[in-house]
Amino acid sequence: MTKPKLVFHPYAQKYFDDPYEVYARMREETPLYYDEAEDFYALTRHADVAAALKDCKSFSSSRGCDLGMVRSTEPPQKSIIFMDPPDHRHMRSLLNKAFTPRAIQSQRDTVIELIEHYLGKVDPDRFDVVQDFSGPFPVEVIARMAGVPEEYRQQVRHWIDASLHRKPGQIEMDDDNMAANIDSGVYYYGLVQERRENPQDDMISRLIAAEIPDDHGILRKLDDIEITGFTLLLGGAGAETVTKLVGSAVVEFARHPEQWQKLLDDRSKVPAAVEELLRYVGPVQYNVRYTLKDVEVPSGTIPAGKAVFLMKGSANRDPRAFTDAETFDIDRDRTQAQNLGLGYGIHSCLGAALARMETALALEHLLDFMPRYEVDFAGLTKVNMQNVAGYKNVPVRVLK
Repeated sequence: MTKPKLVFHPYAQKYFDDPYEVYARMREETPLYYDEAEDFYALTRHADVAAALKDCKSFSSSRGCDLGMVRSTEPPQKSIIFMDPPDHRHMRSLLNKAFTPRAIQSQRDTVIELIEHYLGKVDPDRFDVVQDFSGPFPVEVIARMAGVPEEYRQQVRHWIDASLHRKPGQIEMDDDNMAANIDSGVYYYGLVQERRENPQDDMISRLIAAEIPDDHGILRKLDDIEITGFTLLLGGAGAETVTKLVGSAVVEFARHPEQWQKLLDDRSKVPAAVEELLRYVGPVQYNVRYTLKDVEVPSGTIPAGKAVFLMKGSANRDPRAFTDAETFDIDRDRTQAQNLGLGYGIHSCLGAALARMETALALEHLLDFMPRYEVDFAGLTKVNMQNVAGYKNVPVRVLK
């Protein structure tokens, strides 16, 4: 019996439900996939994706990071993830100051305080890991760093969810997405103006005070639109990554209880578990780039002027890169290949160290709170989102 023709629909319900099944076929049958109807390419093998992520001279980020944005004639908002060098380099060096090892370590007590706060409120007999725990705490951390007042921090998360949601088949933004983007943009723009009048010890105030070189090497201040764009990005990335990763972690450890037992027996394995989760169920499945010229990757040639999906979620399960790639194993040899879960190259995740710390601390507290637990698998619901994968609901019960 012949297999049906391989068609990759990045906004189909089947893809939202389980992207890994289609990835396996794409890697074997069409590693350089081309969709004639929508005129895009997709790379799924590790060697191809890693090469493209590193080649910012051929694969541009300046038109956006999803298909709708790349195809649009409107330039995306000013934000570091939508920049190529040299602009990207100037902004990255500026923002890196907010995520130094010392700066991240200074957030540790805050992260622990928030984890304990939200875990302390749940009912062990029935609670939702995402809605009650992994959704609320990470956005509190990043929003507090940015300077968002307490009463608006959870609203930030709801704006993010609404802006990233995609209905099956929806490529371009709809009215709900646009409304969420406008509401959050207006809020952050107002907050930036408030901080210009009344600076505080937060990221927005530091961005207002900072200077970067312009096209002629002359130092200039950032404008309100630029700072608003950066703050929107940090809020989104800082919330979504850990929210989805911790929710997926609870599900995967329920499916692989022997791996959870390894952590119960030896807490020193927690950092390795975080790396394996990023590889196996990374929250960011892909980024879309735009080719500035004809470009060679290991699997072939991509013409200039094309949208290209760089499928990090697939690359991280490529058996050419990882032994037993489809197996969840926290003890695997992590030197075999680059883990692309938090990106690679100049656009690797700015807050990667913070995300790793938050996830590790969340796992450590969950090991204490629910050493034995069960997931209501029938109650699991996944998100339908632009390039982000994970769960909206993970109902669990702590076992006595």
